[in-house]
Amino acid sequence: MDAFKTRRDFFGWARGLVAVGGLAAGGVEAAPATSGREPEGEDYYDKLGVTKIINAAGTYTFLTAAVMPPPVRAAVLAAARHPVRLEELQRKAGEYLAEKLHCEAALVSAGAASALTLGTAACMALANPGATHAMPTEMEGMKNEVIVQKAHRYEYDHALRNCGITFVQVETMDDYEKAFTSKTVMTHFFNAAQHGEIGREDWIRVAHAHGVPCFNDAAADVPPISNLWNYTKMGFDLVTFSGGKGIRGPQNAGLLLGRKDLIELAAKNNNPNGDTVGRGMKVAKEQIVGMVAAVDWFLSQTDAGMEAEFRRTADRIAAHVKGIPTLESSIAISPVANHVPHLLLKYDQQRVKISPREVAKTLREGNPPIELNPYTGRNGDQDLPSDENTIVVGVWMLQPGEDVIVGRRLKEVLTKAASA
Repeated sequence: MDAFKTRRDFFGWARGLVAVGGLAAGGVEAAPATSGREPEGEDYYDKLGVTKIINAAGTYTFLTAAVMPPPVRAAVLAAARHPVRLEELQRKAGEYLAEKLHCEAALVSAGAASALTLGTAACMALANPGATHAMPTEMEGMKNEVIVQKAHRYEYDHALRNCGITFVQVETMDDYEKAFTSKTVMTHFFNAAQHGEIGREDWIRVAHAHGVPCFNDAAADVPPISNLWNYTKMGFDLVTFSGGKGIRGPQNAGLLLGRKDLIELAAKNNNPNGDTVGRGMKVAKEQIVGMVAAVDWFLSQTDAGMEAEFRRTADRIAAHVKGIPTLESSIAISPVANHVPHLLLKYDQQRVKISPREVAKTLREGNPPIELNPYTGRNGDQDLPSDENTIVVGVWMLQPGEDVIVGRRLKEVLTKAASA
């Protein structure tokens, strides 16, 4: 084919091909024009027969965590309309978040558990050349010890063990000082643990004296808002937060914050890179944008404003059950994790003849189904003064108007039991 002599010749030729069906066989046709607002999506919960609930429990994973506020949902929808390069999005989202959260670097992970794996992988890679492709099966000769307080072992530390590490447990400061060896790659701290002899500052100081990075799992530990930078400023080299809890982002998103070199290594062990422990920990473009939008939304709030709102919600529920024989209501705030007002309803089961667990079961099986805090009728949750005579209502995930429904249902169930 002869070369086109002018740009006009080329565009004239192109317009002709479009008119007869495309630039070439299988070519891209012009997209049809669209106008108007995005249509409302079909309700697939109804279509699939999935039961919607009222969440008077909290940001628990098994209850699909938080409900995203409107600006976050809008950002997710907007992100779904356009493809982008995933690595560029992750990098620029991380740079934006690091500036907002006053740390060296940040990464959006597939939840806090994913951040635990990626952060551990980063520390392994820092200590072991070639570890990225070897973890967790080719561990011969590799440094892989992680020091942790015995009181800080928990059900989520499997996320660290995914990297092939071995835990070294300590209890006293003397234990801690002696635990460091040539194989130590990291120390791990569970931020919400209410036990253990060694505090945060001492934990950091000793680890850094040995040239070892410290990781802090603070997954559920906002509010207060300032915790998003308190622990990195304290000296922790890596900190993780869940995106779908207090920050109110997508459930499958989280934050890994900390030292730039470690965040870069975490990214190398993350999706979309192949042959890494993080390959399956994909965060879609919509969730990355949703996480950034959630941080923006969260930073626009105030601790005092959120607490006042939750207290008002608790008071409205308590007003419904006022007058139930022997019932006393109070508000309690857990000191670290889920640091928000919870409504406690305590009564004498000799007078109101139903246990708090039976109340929870009755509300769960009602219409609409209501989930109370899973520690209802049990001794203690994150230092909340609950027991076998106490209903625990987590008010902070209730949507507008749901407090009235919860209050009325509690009154119905408890009044009936008091009359039995």
